[in-house]
Amino acid sequence: MPTLVLCLLCALAVVAQPALVAPMSGSEPAQQEELTLLFHGALQLSQALNGVYRATEAQLTEAGHSLSLYGQALGLLGQEVSQGQDAARELRASLLEMQMEEDGLKLQAEATAQALGEVAQGQQVLWKKMKRMEVQLRGAWLGHARQEFEALKVHADQQSHIMWALVGHVQRQRQEMMAQQQRLRQIQEREELPVC
Repeated sequence: MPTLVLCLLCALAVVAQPALVAPMSGSEPAQQEELTLLFHGALQLSQALNGVYRATEAQLTEAGHSLSLYGQALGLLGQEVSQGQDAARELRASLLEMQMEEDGLKLQAEATAQALGEVAQGQQVLWKKMKRMEVQLRGAWLGHARQEFEALKVHADQQSHIMWALVGHVQRQRQEMMAQQQRLRQIQEREELPVC
């Protein structure tokens, strides 16, 4: 900008020089007055342009500062979004792992229920045999039949004990599955919340 003012002053000096070299006449005071006015106008113009230049420079500096702050805010926002995406990925992975565990528990529960059904059927068969043996023993209290009856009775007691242990195991598995489902619901509720 100062270069522009200097060029303008040089141009005015070049224009004014032929007027100074011109022969002196009656119009000389008018020309000097015009020159003075012209120089005064050029000086005011250069001051005004200098003021505009400084104001524009200040505005550009302020705009650069604002742009820098905006860039920093965008960077922080990008980091927050990235962290939110990472947390969502971790939640999904955790949810998938818990669903796989739940599927495993369901398979175990089904296998245990099937085993319990088989044990219950075996126990019914044993009770029927025991009843038949009891009828036979009542009819003819033979030593061999009595021993077989007692052996069947012990075997039935063992089967009953196994069945109750399996029932307890199934109940524990059901409790674990309920706790697992509760955790899954909590994770799904957290995943459905919007990321801020």
